[in-house]
Amino acid sequence: MDKYGILKHYFGYNSFRPGQEKLVDAILAGQDVLGIMPTGAGKSLCYQVPALLMSGITLVVSPLISLMKDQVGALNQAGVHAAYINSSLTDNQIAKALAFAKQGRYKIIYVAPERLETWGFLDFATHVEISMITVDEAHCISQWGQDFRPSYLNILSFVKKLARRPIISAFTATATSKVRDDMLQILSLERPVILTTGFDRSNLTFKVKHIKDKDSYILDYLVSHRQDSGIIYCATRKNVEKVYDMLNANGLSVTKYHAGLSAEERKENQDSFIYDIKPVVVATNAFGMGIDKSNVRFVIHYNMPQCIENYYQELDVPEEMERIQNAYCCILRRIL
Repeated sequence: MDKYGILKHYFGYNSFRPGQEKLVDAILAGQDVLGIMPTGAGKSLCYQVPALLMSGITLVVSPLISLMKDQVGALNQAGVHAAYINSSLTDNQIAKALAFAKQGRYKIIYVAPERLETWGFLDFATHVEISMITVDEAHCISQWGQDFRPSYLNILSFVKKLARRPIISAFTATATSKVRDDMLQILSLERPVILTTGFDRSNLTFKVKHIKDKDSYILDYLVSHRQDSGIIYCATRKNVEKVYDMLNANGLSVTKYHAGLSAEERKENQDSFIYDIKPVVVATNAFGMGIDKSNVRFVIHYNMPQCIENYYQELDVPEEMERIQNAYCCILRRIL
């Protein structure tokens, strides 16, 4: 089966979207790639299609458990044998998954970056054929690497421990020239094919209006949109707690997420948001990275992002969006 057969048989598409085939062909030719493609451009297919045509295993380094579960679930439903390795599994479950992988059961394995540093996973990786390592949400290496997932910075160290260097592919939704250069350098991509399909999203329009009282505005907005799910971003943990307490005191169904919570609390709160037990989450800005939740209708920024690039990166939410920047409100509306 060729690339077109894979595309049709497993994913149901008759043709590639703009840019996809260029990256697929480059990977199949043994080249490293960097794909900077906005949400909806189909980044996943760029590595999933060639992964099914190569002889070995493709490791996909991914930052969020919920995203891994979604991707692996979709692949298995499509008939592609895939697995994920992260902290949500017990040691026995991980050992079983790696044993199946050694037997050739899985073509694609999603893995948390921290897992690459463990002896057990490294032992597995050095005894199987790894055709490609894909780095998803690759801007973590530069933009949030130090704060959000430090282990992203150690991916190259893992690669150097392998008997043979696999193809390295990296993907992100947006990247400034500095972030792009960081990804190329830190991952040590070799003569990569670089594709940027553009940042404009025709399904969004931008409006600006003056806001005098952010707390009142947020409260009024949530009261009038009780049926909607959304994210409120804050720059600090202190502000997360402040906004959460204010909304909770007013009887709204909200949860919170930041690095100061225990791992158990973060998992419980994230699941509450993902499964609409608490449809609104107040969080620091790393939370939304890679969240695959189809019914998100708004995103509000309580504090201004550090720069316009951060702001644009955080637009990576699939549905109707709304953000507050200090005294101004930028409204981004999906055109259906």
